[in-house]
Amino acid sequence: MGFFDTILSQFIDFIEWTDDSDNTMVYRFQRDGNEIKNGAKLTVRESQIAVFVNEGEIADIFEPGIYELTTRNLPLLTTLKHWDHGFNSPFKAEVYFFNLRNFTNLKWGTKNAIILKDKEFNGIRIRSYGSYNIQIENPIKFLTEIVGTDGYFSVDEISNQLRNIIVSHFATLLGELNIPLLDFAQNYETIGELLEEKISPDFSAYGLKLHTLLVENISPSQEVEKAFDEKTSMRIIGNLDDYLAYQSAKSLSTNSSVSTSSIGIGMGLAMAQNITTQQSEPKIEPKSAPIPKAQTYYLAIDNISKGPYTIEQIKSMIKERTISKNTLAWREGMSSWENIVNLKELNRLFSLIPPPLPSEVKE
Repeated sequence: MGFFDTILSQFIDFIEWTDDSDNTMVYRFQRDGNEIKNGAKLTVRESQIAVFVNEGEIADIFEPGIYELTTRNLPLLTTLKHWDHGFNSPFKAEVYFFNLRNFTNLKWGTKNAIILKDKEFNGIRIRSYGSYNIQIENPIKFLTEIVGTDGYFSVDEISNQLRNIIVSHFATLLGELNIPLLDFAQNYETIGELLEEKISPDFSAYGLKLHTLLVENISPSQEVEKAFDEKTSMRIIGNLDDYLAYQSAKSLSTNSSVSTSSIGIGMGLAMAQNITTQQSEPKIEPKSAPIPKAQTYYLAIDNISKGPYTIEQIKSMIKERTISKNTLAWREGMSSWENIVNLKELNRLFSLIPPPLPSEVKE
């Protein structure tokens, strides 16, 4: 510090904090011996709060703005210091700046696998991770419960504790919900909302507000994933013989170490083996469908049962005038004899036979 800077510092004192990091939550203003001059300028920027602490006791709190420190705007500190009738400069006090902005995209995740019961896979081990946002809601509570006398407090110093709280409630919640493994993905949003509701009181006890907790992934252990993939693969494969044949052909075409001649030899041996197998196996002639049995009838000719006759035979007998429409007929399934004219399949035969020629032709 130069000579003029030294002289100037005796008259003007500035207290402020400009944060160029993205993870500082609390900063204690650095001053040799914590000495602050009477009439010093205090600047509190947007999304900040300044807290004066005297010998471990919290005194005055300043919201965003520019202040000249006097007994008028330091009422609590004035009472603690017994400055009712004015005070001598400089005075000693600690000034803590709190960053009230949202700290976003903080990560949480399970260190070890969580064991759960599952309806389909019985006992499973799962891992999960996600993100969340926090904000200092109550600076006084945060200072007394977490920061203490730390002059520079960052998100990293509390993230492990917050992650442990999240994971603990997460395991309990999954046990209560009893969601099947295959339904986790479609319930990420619901799980995140319920988890945020459970955790918020714990964060509030530290003076923090929890914003937007997200569950980004829930996945089983590698062993369960392997078993699940094998089960899914078998469903997709379907016909195992076709799959093995396809895999064999694929390995031949993609294996660069196998020469063309070797492939040809292998294919030749496979074809020869196939031909030998076909020749050794007995040929099975396909069976044709049995020819349906023709319907037959018995006829009463000269009061004697004769037959059986096929429909073609009966047609010839009608043509030869051996039988008439009054001839009695019977076939299997009939309870009694009937005139041919009463059987539709036989009666129609008479319409196919031309009538007899007239014995005389009239001129």
